Amino acid sequence: MSLIRSIIFALAQAVFTLTYALLSPFIFPFGQHARHRLLSGFAPGILWLLKVICGIRMEVRGQENIPQQACVVLSKHQSAWETLALQLVLPPHAWVAKRELLWIPFFGWLLALSSPIALDRSKGKAAMKQLLQKGKEKLQQGFSIVLFPEGTRIPFGQRGKYKIGGALLASHAGVPVLPVAHNAGKFWGRNAFIKKPGTIVMVIGPVIDTTGLKAEEINSRTEEWIEGEMTRLG
Repeated sequence: MSLIRSIIFALAQAVFTLTYALLSPFIFPFGQHARHRLLSGFAPGILWLLKVICGIRMEVRGQENIPQQACVVLSKHQSAWETLALQLVLPPHAWVAKRELLWIPFFGWLLALSSPIALDRSKGKAAMKQLLQKGKEKLQQGFSIVLFPEGTRIPFGQRGKYKIGGALLASHAGVPVLPVAHNAGKFWGRNAFIKKPGTIVMVIGPVIDTTGLKAEEINSRTEEWIEGEMTRLG
């Protein structure tokens, strides 16, 4: 049954994404804030399909911890689910993404419209400089910045190395960090086609005040909170 549901969902997702992508030329001329509002229906639409077809629901805890000011959001990364759910939960924000994602037909068009910070990771220090420069600009424009500190999707129950880029941006920009944990990989695994029914729990932690902290300490506190919450979710 899960296989059949997953096939139906994949087809519905493709049609929905194609529809939004074909509308993208009409969205492009608007400013970044307007484009964000116009694109805001995409993620809820996909999540609704996921709930109706695959039986995957979501529970969000700690939404009261989301600050009014722009911040750096550092989230656990296990599947494609959180890239959708965070769009539904967070106020206006911009993503830090691999440049190659913009080349994916249809999906890449929509990602490009959201004005992400697209990095070429092979550039090393140049990519980090771009992150700090572009990240500060978007924070000043009122957009929070969303990063996955582990850099790639990690299977449920495992942990990756937390890279320092997000913490460094928060330190340089003088903004707080908002940590996010979830157990999406339990129901929609890394690169998994089959989705399992159930309720994904997302937990938004208290903000980490970065005042007076070095990037290494910010990164350490973020990892400690996220992984501690992952143990409780597991």
